[in-house]
Amino acid sequence: MTGEPARVRQMWHLLEPLHAVLYYAPEAFEEAAALGYGTEERWASYFAWRAAPLGAVYAPEVVRAFHSFAPAMVDRYVPAVWAAAGPDAVLAARLRAVDRSYRALFGDRVEGPQFAEAAALARSAAEATTPGVLGALGPANSALPWPDAPHLTLWHAATVLREHRGDGHIAALAGSGLDPVESLVSFAAVGAARPEVFASRGWGEEEWGAARRRLQERGLLAADGTATEAGRELRAKVELRTDEEAAAPWRALGGEGRERLVELLGEPWLEVIGSGMLPGENTLGIGKV
Repeated sequence: MTGEPARVRQMWHLLEPLHAVLYYAPEAFEEAAALGYGTEERWASYFAWRAAPLGAVYAPEVVRAFHSFAPAMVDRYVPAVWAAAGPDAVLAARLRAVDRSYRALFGDRVEGPQFAEAAALARSAAEATTPGVLGALGPANSALPWPDAPHLTLWHAATVLREHRGDGHIAALAGSGLDPVESLVSFAAVGAARPEVFASRGWGEEEWGAARRRLQERGLLAADGTATEAGRELRAKVELRTDEEAAAPWRALGGEGRERLVELLGEPWLEVIGSGMLPGENTLGIGKV
């Protein structure tokens, strides 16, 4: 893959780890515990952190917005998460969590000129996002006030950009006739991650198997569960459309601004990856697609 789609995907790969510290950093779990969430697993805080920009929504709204989770799994956490803490309290706590996490990872550099410059560039890109066709999370995060501190501005911009991309990805999947579980099965089939990794989304064996059979009937999966040529072509089209839907912010920033942001994010990206905080294999296909 070359040209603009490759550059757009590069920006996603760079920004995603900087966003994802919220779901894995020990400081984030401490803030979640202070709100009253159990931390023996990450899902209560995950649903609260990510859904809070939508308000005190019920499970069906989260199912639509998050797309890949089984409704039964969402039901276990939503709306129960709002009984522990309302969305405003969660939003304040997630900024505290990111502040503490970034300071633990990057030290005093969060106060320095490189973070300030990266934050300004990332914010310029994020402010050029447009609502996704089917999505809610991009606009909801865009509507939140911008934090004052540069490192929090950088995180918020990364969050707006990744949720904007996610909204476009949902549109691309729907346009290709893939329902939520079929989306995961087809992604596993092209090697984005092992099927076991996608078990975190809560789909049962029967649901997963039924989706495989539907995709096989469409000629998208072989008998062994790997993608056929048609299946690989379909997923490639999905990823290309996702890149196209996510391109507007990077066009607005321009080539020089984008390349400078790549340069500025290189060291923090390496430090997040090198921390061992994030899982080596993930459901997003980072490093695989």
